[in-house]
Amino acid sequence: MVKRAKLEEVLDYECKYFLWSGADLINATSATGKRQMVILENNSCPSGQKSMPLLDDNKEDGSYRLLIERTFKPLLKKKKGMGKGRLGLIYDKNFMEASGYAAVIADVMEEEVLLIPYYKGEANTHIKIEDDWVYVKHEGEWVPLRAAFRYVTQKPWNRLPLQCKTKLLNPIVACLAGGRNKMVAAKAYDIYNTELRECGLKINIPETIWDVSREEIPLWVQKLGGQAVIKIPYSNAGQGVYTIISEKELDSFMELDMEYQRFIVQSLIGNYNWSSTSSTGKFYHVGTIPTSKGETYVTDLRLMVSSTKDGIKPLCVYSRRAAEPLADNITNGSDSWSMLGTNLSIKHAENEWGSDTNRLMLTDRRDFNKLGLGLDDLIEAYIQTVLSTIAIDKMCKNLYNSKGKFRMRLFKSLNNDRTLLDEIMI
Repeated sequence: MVKRAKLEEVLDYECKYFLWSGADLINATSATGKRQMVILENNSCPSGQKSMPLLDDNKEDGSYRLLIERTFKPLLKKKKGMGKGRLGLIYDKNFMEASGYAAVIADVMEEEVLLIPYYKGEANTHIKIEDDWVYVKHEGEWVPLRAAFRYVTQKPWNRLPLQCKTKLLNPIVACLAGGRNKMVAAKAYDIYNTELRECGLKINIPETIWDVSREEIPLWVQKLGGQAVIKIPYSNAGQGVYTIISEKELDSFMELDMEYQRFIVQSLIGNYNWSSTSSTGKFYHVGTIPTSKGETYVTDLRLMVSSTKDGIKPLCVYSRRAAEPLADNITNGSDSWSMLGTNLSIKHAENEWGSDTNRLMLTDRRDFNKLGLGLDDLIEAYIQTVLSTIAIDKMCKNLYNSKGKFRMRLFKSLNNDRTLLDEIMI
């Protein structure tokens, strides 16, 4: 059903901005048994390398090195103007993975890499932006960075400039255009799906209503049958996502104090007996292979890719399961997040994170067979990841004019949230 020439064009695509991404997908089925991998979101600067088993025990750098050699190193060769600047790795969470990348970059590039914390809401007196270059205080002196591997994931646009002369992997526009902005991502997918329609390809996403004001939320939840997912578009690491399966959960959400003005509402994929009614019908979680007690768990699949001169290539894959099994029926005390939420990140305090690794499922001999996934599912997950990555990269391109200047007026028309706009460092 897919036009071969278009699929080959997609697989050969080389990204300009969104060079490193990680999609979260779920294995869903319709009432008639049509299975498909559905994109929940595609993340810029994603975590997960440490959760990938080695393909070769003699290559201990694993897919860390693949990303640096395939994508980061070629990026440096394209940069002109500050050849004598230092290399840095800037991070705001996940020190273990960030330091792993720094070590591999140092090995590949054969030079010291500065490992630089850059936390949201802190003084950060060791970093400054001058003439759109990033400078770091090192051994008492300000040194410029010619390039930086960016592991800053919490509102990176409020600390690093859009027009950054220091080469960043990924640049900030990748986050604003969809990599950390679910609102614009949904629009990017919709636009690219129009292009793909005649070729038999499509980005599979839940039915999505965007630009929803707080007051409108109950109306859209009602339209979706009383079950829905509400998302703060600019949060990540499992924060700002609210699953709604009852009036009680909706009321609890409406009582929360929110800093942003616009939300997205999506159809909820749940159990056969309770899922949102969308324009394309109902979809349900396939779930894990049932346990000895007959229980099945919701899982998602994180598939990480990076752009290379030969197309968008896979790097690593792992899965996460929900804390509680998927119940057949909703009761008054049902907690939807414990059955549907799969993210492992736990926020202890501002800039303090933990991880519930008991729910991590690796693609190894022990865990993979529990996931109920076959080769076709993995291939479809890869294609969905590639398509969503391209959609966001195309949105990045649209957000710059022919002179390379960010089109703020266009961005405002796509995402007119005053709180977000005030955060962006131009």
